[in-house]
Amino acid sequence: MPESDDLHLGTPAASARREADRRRAAREAATRERHPHIGNLLLRLGEPPAHERSWRTGAIGEEAVARHLAAACPEVPVLHDRRMPGSRANIDHIAIAPSGVLVIDTKRLKGKIEVRKPFFGDEKLVVAGRDKTRLVDGLRGQVAAVRKGLDLIEADVPLAGCFCFVNPDGQAGGSGIPLHRTLSVDGFALYSPRRLSKRLNSDGPVTPEQIDSLTEALVELFPRA
Repeated sequence: MPESDDLHLGTPAASARREADRRRAAREAATRERHPHIGNLLLRLGEPPAHERSWRTGAIGEEAVARHLAAACPEVPVLHDRRMPGSRANIDHIAIAPSGVLVIDTKRLKGKIEVRKPFFGDEKLVVAGRDKTRLVDGLRGQVAAVRKGLDLIEADVPLAGCFCFVNPDGQAGGSGIPLHRTLSVDGFALYSPRRLSKRLNSDGPVTPEQIDSLTEALVELFPRA
C-alpha cells in the first residue's frame, strides 16, 4: 500500500471542522458587536444554533468512521474529505479495496433508519420518520464524479457507493439500522462501521498493484477539501 504521508490521503472531517469553526467565530463576533457589554456572558449561557451543531456533529461521525477503518482495514487505502471537481461539495471517504472502489457518505443521525418502498414511485430513505431521500441524490452525484475519474484510469474497476451510519449521542441502541441485515436504497447499501469494514476486507478482482495505482490517481483527481 502506498505511504499515506506521501500521497496525502487527507484529514477526516477537515472541511467540516473548518466550517463549524467559521460559523462559530462569525456568531461570536456578531454577538459581541451587538452586545458589547454582555456579549461574552450571552455566549457562555447560550447554545450554538442547529446549523452550527450539525457541522460539528458531521465531523465527529467522519472522524469516527476513519478511526474504525484505520483499525479494522489497515491494508485498505482510504482517502478522506476529498473535493469534487467543479463543485463546492466534498466526498467524505473513498476506499480502494480488493472488491473495488467504494464512495462512502458518513451520516450521524438520530432515530430509526428505514427504506420504504411504496407501490408507486421510488424508494425513500426515512430517518426518525422523516424523508431523507435527498441524501441519496448527493451520494449519487459523488459516485458519478468518481466514475468519471475512473473512466480516465481503469474503466472496468468496480465502483459502488454506500452510506455509513454512526451511532449518535444519546442513542444507546446503535445507529438505528437493522443489526442482522443490510438495507439498500437506489442500489446504495446502508452500513454500520462494522459491516462497512467487513465489505472492504472482502476479496475481489482488484490486485494490490491496481490498488496502489488507483490510489495514486484518485489522490490527484480528488484533492483534499
